[in-house]
Amino acid sequence: MAGARLQCVTRGMGVGLLAAGAFVTLSDPSRAAESAAKPVTFAKDVAPILQEKCEACHRKGSMAPMSLVTYEETRPWAKSIKERVVSRQMPPWHIDKTVGIQQFQNDRSLSDDQIITIERWVDSGAPLGDVRDMPPPKQWPDEQGWQLAKQFGPPDLVLKSEPYTMPAHGQDVWWKPLTEVPLTEPRWVRAVEIRPATPAGRRITHHVLARLLQEEPDAPVNPGRLNTGDDSNTGGANNAGLLMEWAVGKNYDIYRPNTGKLLLPGARIWWELHLHAVGEPIRDHAELAVYLYPKGETPKYRTYLTLFGATANTSARLDIPPNTVTETQAFHVLKAPARLENFQPHMHLRGKAMSIEAILPDGSTQMLSYVNNFNFNWMTNYIYADDAAPVLPKGTIVHVTAWHDNTAANRNNPDPEQWVGYGDRTVDEMAHAWVNVTYISEDDYKEWAAKHKPKRPAPAALQ
Repeated sequence: MAGARLQCVTRGMGVGLLAAGAFVTLSDPSRAAESAAKPVTFAKDVAPILQEKCEACHRKGSMAPMSLVTYEETRPWAKSIKERVVSRQMPPWHIDKTVGIQQFQNDRSLSDDQIITIERWVDSGAPLGDVRDMPPPKQWPDEQGWQLAKQFGPPDLVLKSEPYTMPAHGQDVWWKPLTEVPLTEPRWVRAVEIRPATPAGRRITHHVLARLLQEEPDAPVNPGRLNTGDDSNTGGANNAGLLMEWAVGKNYDIYRPNTGKLLLPGARIWWELHLHAVGEPIRDHAELAVYLYPKGETPKYRTYLTLFGATANTSARLDIPPNTVTETQAFHVLKAPARLENFQPHMHLRGKAMSIEAILPDGSTQMLSYVNNFNFNWMTNYIYADDAAPVLPKGTIVHVTAWHDNTAANRNNPDPEQWVGYGDRTVDEMAHAWVNVTYISEDDYKEWAAKHKPKRPAPAALQ
């Protein structure tokens, strides 16, 4: 295996997975010493960090249990904030920062300098400072509005599932209604956004899947364009794949320029709402906003949301004995050159780590991403930056490895004495990655490879 993968696996597993409360040593002590002489206040130093990285969730009416907008709201939580940020539990960004791709469109993690700033602020008594240093309040969109409306305007389509009433107590429910897509001609999608319809609905909703069911023609609708399926049940005559998954921390998908998903007349959305009881009856539905390319505009590439499993057979091979940490892995061959747009690990309560690695046709390997501290409560989608998204040749093997911790050391484990297998329930397990795969032509891959040809190392005598 690649040295990078061995390094990350040794760090992640050989010495025990990073505990939820473990503290992380910051990488550059000299920076901490250099900034030690500077006074740190909430108004000047901490408030801008909270606005940038925390307020998206930690504000009134949003999903977090407390608001961190004002000093008065934040001060009682100072010690807890320090603990969470130093241990890198918050903000929820669980990817290993020492291996793989590190440039993301949606990186909400704190830098070492930001962590040091918060730590020093708390250690110095969490002072307010001069209120004149406070940044202007950040303006957030209405929670009931669509987040992408600011970028794209009102959605072209808003599709709604049938409602369901979740009782106050009971087993989890998977509600799977169908919704017609009101189109009379083929249209291309440039972005989608999903949400439970009400704040109360967010309390009972673990995830929402929006599968696209439509009759796929034998030939591409746009002649001359590549329309390659994949090996994860996203192709087929009646199944164009998963349009999107909503989960805590993931609200929308924006496809890269000249890339999109195709909707055909007669298409339907097959919903899956995973609902759980919260002590009171709640009735809600899911909503899907669809943002279309202008009529007549056809993107060059079609992207597919693909399930890359960490087991050879999703339902049959996940077998986790009691009181063990297990490793499973699987391999998926790309049938054409492709760009991988993101990495979203999916496991349940015993999930602890997942990696995605590319094994190239020449036998070399590239560690793409490694989540070393997976948290079931945050289904984070790591969206690669435009210049960082891996572009891979035909025949590349996508290697996915997952680790599950079914021991008492896993504080999220409901019962380490249970033998655990694959299943939809939260107490069961899963092991796969959701990846948007955009297939490209051989000519486009060659053009990309020529522009990104790796530099040859200088001779040893010159180094």
